[in-house]
Amino acid sequence: MRVYDLANELAQEIKQSEEYTTYKTAKEAISLNIELKNKIDEFEKARYEAQIIALQTGKDDINKSKHLQELYGELIQNEEASKYFDAEIRFNVLVADVNKIIGEAIQDLLK
Repeated sequence: MRVYDLANELAQEIKQSEEYTTYKTAKEAISLNIELKNKIDEFEKARYEAQIIALQTGKDDINKSKHLQELYGELIQNEEASKYFDAEIRFNVLVADVNKIIGEAIQDLLK
């Protein structure tokens, strides 16, 4: 049961991390600006669709990639959106690092 206790402790530590709180604050700020939230939602939908196509075909859809770059270029000009994307990246790096550490610990079972 110690593993579950540690997992719960890790979850609490993540929720108290600077990366989590900054990302949560940025998400909350974005949600108050409906127009900006809609643009970010559009970007995230386009990003998801581009990733699915890339996974299914093994290559990028040039038109979708171009549209994605245009949306991102427009959004990144907005200070609030820029802070949101920076916070999102930092939080995702934290989660990826934790997953990597766990994955490396059990790698011998995955061979």
